[in-house]
Amino acid sequence: MTECIFCKIVAGEIPSHTVYSDETVTAFRDINPVAPTHILIIPNKHIEAVSDLPEEDEQLMGHLFTVAQKLAEEEGIAESGYRLIINNGPDANQVVFHLHLHLIGGRKMKYPMG
Repeated sequence: MTECIFCKIVAGEIPSHTVYSDETVTAFRDINPVAPTHILIIPNKHIEAVSDLPEEDEQLMGHLFTVAQKLAEEEGIAESGYRLIINNGPDANQVVFHLHLHLIGGRKMKYPMG
């Protein structure tokens, strides 16, 4: 996907504050954070949304959550708690159509959101 901003980040065409990268996943700090820790964790492979996730990528989704757990520990928010959010589609406020997991923490979260 040549027009996808997240694909361009994975390809190194757009700079980001990357905090984790391996052969299947990249994680970087959100440019508009809603909390002290706000990291986006994305598959390196372009998948538009959860609703487009092929069955063969089930293990990839598990890896996103494993990376989230690792980053929460590194950020010092694992013990106090954090939020993981995946928006799916326009009504859920998905802005970038490349599947991504928000890792948000570092402050007391409001219920239900925010």
